[in-house]
Amino acid sequence: MLLAQVNIQEKFAPAKAKIDSISALLKIILPLVSAGAALIFLVMSLYGAFMYLTNGDKPDVLKKAQATIVFAVIGLFVVIFSFVAVSLLGKIFNIPNLL
Repeated sequence: MLLAQVNIQEKFAPAKAKIDSISALLKIILPLVSAGAALIFLVMSLYGAFMYLTNGDKPDVLKKAQATIVFAVIGLFVVIFSFVAVSLLGKIFNIPNLL
């Protein structure tokens, strides 16, 4: 009886071989975080717009809806600024393959 022997190290490389530096880790994490932030922005802006449309002439609900939309836009700008800042720092410090 002959059993097939396969070296798993050759077929499936360990995870540490793919992530060998901080720049490789950031290259994986930053696009995921940016996509998550865009999804949160979409949900919050839609929620603020829904509150704005269905306020029924209540000034306190209208202020809350406007604040929700403003905070969603500010959050999106913070995420975009941080993405640009990481890219800029990568260029300044000559970090290869950052983004």
